[in-house]
Amino acid sequence: MDIKPLHIDNYDYELPDERIAKFPLEERDHSNLLVWRNGDISHRKFFNLPEELPEGAMLIFNNTKVFRARLIMHKPSGARLEVFCLEPHAPADYENAFSVKGESQWRCLVGGLKKWKEGPLQIEFEMNGRSCRLEATRGEQIDKSHIVTFRWDADATFGEIIEHLGRIPIPPYLNRESQEIDNTRYQTVYSRIEGSVAAPTAGLHFTPRLIDTLHAKGITTQEVTLHVGAGTFLPVKEEDATRHTMHTEHFVIELATLRSLASMVGTGRIISVGTTSTRTIESLSALGWRVMQGGSPEAERVVGQWEIYDIPPQVGGRELLEALVGWMERDGINSLTAATQIMITPHYHFRIIDGLVTNFHQPKSTLLLLISAIVGEGWKDIYRYAMENDFRFLSYGDSSLLFVPEKF
Repeated sequence: MDIKPLHIDNYDYELPDERIAKFPLEERDHSNLLVWRNGDISHRKFFNLPEELPEGAMLIFNNTKVFRARLIMHKPSGARLEVFCLEPHAPADYENAFSVKGESQWRCLVGGLKKWKEGPLQIEFEMNGRSCRLEATRGEQIDKSHIVTFRWDADATFGEIIEHLGRIPIPPYLNRESQEIDNTRYQTVYSRIEGSVAAPTAGLHFTPRLIDTLHAKGITTQEVTLHVGAGTFLPVKEEDATRHTMHTEHFVIELATLRSLASMVGTGRIISVGTTSTRTIESLSALGWRVMQGGSPEAERVVGQWEIYDIPPQVGGRELLEALVGWMERDGINSLTAATQIMITPHYHFRIIDGLVTNFHQPKSTLLLLISAIVGEGWKDIYRYAMENDFRFLSYGDSSLLFVPEKF
């Protein structure tokens, strides 16, 4: 595998603070929608999306739900620290981590770490009419994070505890504390599987009414689950972007969804809602290639950063997905759990998706590199148009619909 250098300075643009949407619009689907087809740009509203999609299109949603990952805790002396839960450690899977009682270990970032020399942090609180306590003890350090053991005396699961005490972790670039509106609006209307510390923001524009309209027009929807990690906000600091280390995110996909995807590959109608859905779907190619090579897709749990680039170009997406479907059917597996570290750059040619619904991303970000994998240098025209036409940027900002050129 030979990945050519990518100069991150070529993926920079000026983003004034006033163009960053600090709050959501009153109505989700009234955001602006920029549509890009083979270099042509049109300006719509998001509620016009059904008119812009191919007949019989399939939308792929990420149904992950943002949990209240930020805990404000105190030392016995009264010193205030913030514990930010990143991902479960023991139990290591999200479902069990949220359902345990009494004790749970998480990998966490700690704000004010220098003040936490020893001893537990705590929160005194009331729940179900009785006084309770949550304690946190710091353990092993992993990079910039720590393993934190939480113990509590309430008759409640960890999911119930953190829902009661935690705060929604809105993006740092909003430069404000989370507010009541974020509890509902920093979630998609179809979110249901807790585990993300950041929303899959492309989906924030959808409403139940719009989804009903899509279904009435014969547009189907499928769901995957990828739990978005804090690494999604990490800037590319390397001059050569290919030296940037991508973060790992966990995903789950059902066999029925895989079958539907496999049947649609090559039709020009698979539209991914968000970069997280895109990373999940394109990661499936690597799992399918493992099967075609005579191995197991679970032999190495994480799909490596450059693994999708090792697949021979003549091997198609349908072939890869059918191989994965066949492996799951033979082994009686109805739900596949894996993790991905893939980095989609302008070097990549999409095997599965035909289009992408996505917001406008930060300069010098891996997300902007992913956009350029679809539109090439056209990203500059897209972002220039958005700037000149008062589009709002980033998580609570406006949206775009981008079609993979060679498929249209």
